[in-house]
Amino acid sequence: MRKDFYIVLLLLLYAQFGFSQSIIRGTVTTSDNAPLPGANVLLYNQNDQEMATITDLDGIFELEAKADGTYTIEISYIGFYDYSQEVSVMASEDISLGSIIMTESEEVLQSVEVIGRRRKDYNSEYSFSGTKVAILNKELPQSISSVTKEFISDRQAFQLADAVKAVSNVAPTGIYNHYNIRGITQADDGQVVNGLRTRQYYFLQPITSHLERVEVIKGPSSVTFSSADPGGTVNMVTKKPLKEKRGEVSLSAGSFSTLRAAVDFTGPLNQEKTLLYRLNAAFQEAKSFRDLVNNNAFLITPSLSYVPNESTALNVEMIYNNSVGNLDRGQPIFGAINGEFDINSTPISLNVGAANDHYETNELMFTANFSKKFGDNFGFNAQYMKQTWEEDLAEHRVDGTAVDIDGNVIPTLARLRYDRRQQFWETDNLSAYFDFDIKSGNITNKTLVGYDATRWERKIGAGFLRARRYLTNSGGQSNFNPANADNFQTMVVDGVTMPVPAVPHFNLENPFNGARNTNAYNLAELSIPANLTTSSGIYLQNQFKVGKFSALVNLRYESFTDIFNYKKSEDELKTNAFVPRLGFTYEVTNNISAYATYLEGFQPHTNTVSLSPTAEGFFWAASPARFDPLESSLREVGFKGEFMNGKIFANLAVFDITQKNILLGDTYDLDNLTTRGEQRSRGFELDISGYVTPNFQLIASYGYNNAEIVEDAIEEFIGERIGGSPRHNANFWGRYDFTSKTLKGIGIGFGAQSVGDRYTWYNPTYATARVLLPAYTVFDAAIYYKPDNTKMQLTLKVNNLFDETYWLGGLNPSRLGPGAPRNLILTANYQF
Repeated sequence: MRKDFYIVLLLLLYAQFGFSQSIIRGTVTTSDNAPLPGANVLLYNQNDQEMATITDLDGIFELEAKADGTYTIEISYIGFYDYSQEVSVMASEDISLGSIIMTESEEVLQSVEVIGRRRKDYNSEYSFSGTKVAILNKELPQSISSVTKEFISDRQAFQLADAVKAVSNVAPTGIYNHYNIRGITQADDGQVVNGLRTRQYYFLQPITSHLERVEVIKGPSSVTFSSADPGGTVNMVTKKPLKEKRGEVSLSAGSFSTLRAAVDFTGPLNQEKTLLYRLNAAFQEAKSFRDLVNNNAFLITPSLSYVPNESTALNVEMIYNNSVGNLDRGQPIFGAINGEFDINSTPISLNVGAANDHYETNELMFTANFSKKFGDNFGFNAQYMKQTWEEDLAEHRVDGTAVDIDGNVIPTLARLRYDRRQQFWETDNLSAYFDFDIKSGNITNKTLVGYDATRWERKIGAGFLRARRYLTNSGGQSNFNPANADNFQTMVVDGVTMPVPAVPHFNLENPFNGARNTNAYNLAELSIPANLTTSSGIYLQNQFKVGKFSALVNLRYESFTDIFNYKKSEDELKTNAFVPRLGFTYEVTNNISAYATYLEGFQPHTNTVSLSPTAEGFFWAASPARFDPLESSLREVGFKGEFMNGKIFANLAVFDITQKNILLGDTYDLDNLTTRGEQRSRGFELDISGYVTPNFQLIASYGYNNAEIVEDAIEEFIGERIGGSPRHNANFWGRYDFTSKTLKGIGIGFGAQSVGDRYTWYNPTYATARVLLPAYTVFDAAIYYKPDNTKMQLTLKVNNLFDETYWLGGLNPSRLGPGAPRNLILTANYQF
């Protein structure tokens, strides 16, 4: 009986694994015999057994059949017609399909992004955000850098700032989701997701587990995004469904009590593969090297795509994002002594917050994309997004330096303020256009006529409970004036007479971060006026190509309306602008193209009230739309290249950016503000990414800018560098996978970021002091391990390998943004 059992067991094992050595191989190439890396290969039979892979850098694939019989092999790649072939498999018989030539399709790219990117490397060869429609990056007469999900995974860039730091001339201004791009510090509120603008504060870093790629579109992109920053726009592109089944689970643990988990599932929902799904979810529970700082997050993003035929496509997506933590206002340092600040006067961990502070945001976003072709040459495309966002805040923060009764600064004390705030925002976006294509021989012409509309409402019910400044004898709160010292309550501390603060001072020499009795504060009730902002734009875009020469011409007319104190007194103001773009591209060789472009941009001042130092006074009092909008222009020339059969991408750009109509004057003296401010940035940059060898890929960049204040209300700033702008910025990351027999399955990663010195950036006329933060170079390293015959990878990442003390940036001397000391993260990743 035991013998029979073993025989049956062996037969079962043979039935299960006996055909595991039937390998199907092939090489996928283009019509000119170039290998096609990243092509999707799917093998399946009538029993619903599916195996999938992608071609390697040489276009080669291998698939393992699980049983004998008849299989269908399907090969697909964006820009090419699908390939299909039946294959008969016999036990333990390897099959070579030889060279499979893919035929380029006339419709090179999707018109609306409803199906996900199949490549699995550091390169993304196309973008939708540069021109509304899909365009190969090498054909776009403008610099655009993409950070793919593969780079994000290899570098363990769980937050957005860790991803975009790989891009040339992009530097964080501190510890928030806020950047200086090409020397110009961002002023526009909100983020851009899938090419549509959202509204939310920038304090908590977005997590990246649901992102396919992050794009940085350099220069003012108002022809595409309406209101846009002059330096550039960060666009987050979410993952879309795929036609093949894929799954991924990752678990992480690391320094600062960090725990993370993420899942990503995608595939077809019907046999015809016309209905596809994708589900991403992520969770993070993390503290920080900063005292009392937590950064907990939960994200879930379901997505559905319906593609019944080549002429119709629909995608719907929902994003729910909940973030809970503390609003980290940065490291305060001692007040200036003899006019000099010492950034080492306090530890980088120092935070003035209290144990009972908190910050929570909830975001819900719905997006729908629709595309319809009415024949070979005419089509319609539309996008709609609805977003709701709310915040709940309680915080202690630095409000300035403490003074004695004579107005002398007490450098070891920080004056605090306390806020309890709630806000509720709602945003609607609509973008629709018709496109008409003409192709005759070597001449192509693509024309777009479109309409965009945005509605952003800050809802009624937003408001503050606040205590700040000093207590007057009448029980009020006011800025202290030594000339009127008799009007203020006083106290004596260590023999020093000083006015009584509304919130007890924070002692920088003897910090206290326990729970504070906020009920004892003299809280003032403040409402945040409701606000309605609408914009609508019509635009014409024409992309014309003759042989090796192409031109891209845009003209947009934008109308902007701002209603301050909406549904009450309703102070309504309107402005409008024409926005052009003119770009040319010439293919110097098959691999290198040269381009030149001229762009203009605009930003209504209403969109900058949270980030512009001279617009903050309008947050409570009036609409800054009374002023002409910020205007900007870009002149750029450059070269783009693809090398080693498309394995290496490179972009070299030289630029000149000017921004005008910056508000000047006292932000709280609204009637005396003028739009005379001007800034200018000139520089160059180089971005390189791709595979150097089949087992070594990298991403590297260098940027230089000379960003200068041309006109400012603070005279000593004129001719000086723009705050937050480093002249030099260099980045590198590479991954090398060993191929020798003894080290097979092991890979290493190594990277560095070097940023030049830069000033703190937030300087209204009432607070002109700024700190020059030192240059820094930080190194990171990783080791990867993939056990044989598994789809699992272990990653150990070390950030700040040599434990450098450095500062990412800062708003002002009381709000510096230190970088994290050396820390570790261990991730287990399984794909199926």
